Amino acid sequence: MVEKKGSILTVREDIKVFDCTIRDGGLVNNYHFTDEFVKALYETCVAAGVDYMEIGKNVSPTVMSEEEYGAWNFCKEADIRKIVGENNTSLKIATMADVGRTIKEEIPPKSESVVDMIRVATYIHQLPEAIELIEDFHAKGYETTCNIMAISKSFDDELDQVLETLSKTNVDVIYIADSFGSFYPEQINKLTAKYLGAAKPVGKKVGIHAHNNLTLAYANTLEAMIYGTSYLDVTVSGLGRGAGNCAMELLLGFLKNPKYKLLPVLKFIETHIVPLEKELDWGPSVPYILTGHLNEHPRPAMKARDEGDTQYVKFYNKLTEEYS
Repeated sequence: MVEKKGSILTVREDIKVFDCTIRDGGLVNNYHFTDEFVKALYETCVAAGVDYMEIGKNVSPTVMSEEEYGAWNFCKEADIRKIVGENNTSLKIATMADVGRTIKEEIPPKSESVVDMIRVATYIHQLPEAIELIEDFHAKGYETTCNIMAISKSFDDELDQVLETLSKTNVDVIYIADSFGSFYPEQINKLTAKYLGAAKPVGKKVGIHAHNNLTLAYANTLEAMIYGTSYLDVTVSGLGRGAGNCAMELLLGFLKNPKYKLLPVLKFIETHIVPLEKELDWGPSVPYILTGHLNEHPRPAMKARDEGDTQYVKFYNKLTEEYS
């Protein structure tokens, strides 16, 4: 049984609010954000007291096309510095490394970079490669996390082995990632206990990255936090792949630490998100609800949304036929 950590009125100093708006939101528009948008978000995160800003992915240009994808899919040092300069603020800058798409030899030492943390995203079968990246980035001086994707499809003993293996590495934070937006708070509660059981004895922290297919991203984030998770992923207005993520404005409105400020986020939404909603489509809808219920990748739902397909009965029947 996991005990609650703190109360609704207390401040927990271990909590870190982690903005993923550009990295997860970039999956909606292939990372074609303007410098103005990214700079405004950076300034918003600083003003709002956010702890980390994940400014994009560090995919190798030899793996994905720089013509098809914007700068924030590659996060070159010069592009990051155009936004943050030397980043003389309390906000830390992060990027995400995808196993198979990030080439560790292209990542400079921390002493030559304004980036503070590199997060490694991996599927369970890629774990040995993920650990190789984690250890390389750690040796170069970066903070690291491991985001284990698609865990709703894994078996308990398999996940136990993964967590035991990660607990022996130099990773700083191990993430509960609800990749398909299919978990309920009761399941997140049990996962929190499992992850903390592996991480806490060896001095590591646990994080939560929730997707909103069942409109439970905020509830699941709070559930994980209440029972001891420290790193809380959010995006402004839930901007992110498919059904999106836990909204920053929801979480900052809840947290009692006076260092977090809601008004800068509201201003950013007013100025930058409202116009963006006319160009991009994200957030919960019936197709995402269905893939969430069925614990499936939201890819078919993304296709349905892109095509304006509202034949939901046909969509559901096709999903249940394919995955039965």
